[in-house]
Amino acid sequence: MLAPLLLRGAILSPFKRARSDAPLPTSRPTLSDVRPSAEHLAVYSRLCGFRTAPHTLPLTYPHVLSFPLAMRLMTTRAFPLPLLGLVHTSIEITQHRAPTTADTLELSVHASRLAPHRRGTEATLVTEARVDGSIVWTSSSTYLARHRTATPTSPRAQPDSAPLPALAEWPIARDLGRRYGAVSGDRNPIHLYPLTARLLGFPRAIAHGMWTVARCLAEYGTPESAYVQADFKAPVLLPGTVTYAADGPDFQLRDARSGTTHITGTLRPLSTS
Repeated sequence: MLAPLLLRGAILSPFKRARSDAPLPTSRPTLSDVRPSAEHLAVYSRLCGFRTAPHTLPLTYPHVLSFPLAMRLMTTRAFPLPLLGLVHTSIEITQHRAPTTADTLELSVHASRLAPHRRGTEATLVTEARVDGSIVWTSSSTYLARHRTATPTSPRAQPDSAPLPALAEWPIARDLGRRYGAVSGDRNPIHLYPLTARLLGFPRAIAHGMWTVARCLAEYGTPESAYVQADFKAPVLLPGTVTYAADGPDFQLRDARSGTTHITGTLRPLSTS
């Protein structure tokens, strides 16, 4: 289902010149009557390490369900950034209640802003999940198209925050990008093979940002209603070994050898008052 969109995105990518003053598409792709598959959910949960109830959707799962919509939007001629090489740089998720496989979801995606970045141009996509007309889950994701800029257009990245206490260490297999791509539908070449990643500027294939944040949240444990914000600081090269660290609401993922910070994030329960 996603293969034609990926092909279209690959074909259009060389003809797009990212710039922050380009118009954004006004379309809002929508999917109605989405019933999550228990079998697909089980495969996703195993790959990411979630131990939630078998019919409860993990906090990051609606992102996977809505990925075809995001692809539909990002592969239109109106979307100003090239699909090939696009890098996920951050995500915010607000979950008012955890959807289940018994829910019938309506999903929608729209582009909300385009902004200059010191390494290129960044777009923000907003996703909403509704049940019976009420929003139960929303996310805001930023995606970076890397290209040369005349001058730095946003503040340089701040130094990494102090390392949090290490709680676990995970080896990451060489084929993780292909396995997660098969589950999520995200088969961006930067995740698949060393050769395809090198063609797009990476020394080796890199893990999906959404797998890394999902794996952290699976280890952390998530409440029924929650807010999470995560920044993808540096790519996780495959294969590799990473260290998961957390303290209070904050979590990190670091390279086990170099100490490079891959992810910083915060998870908080939503107030019920």
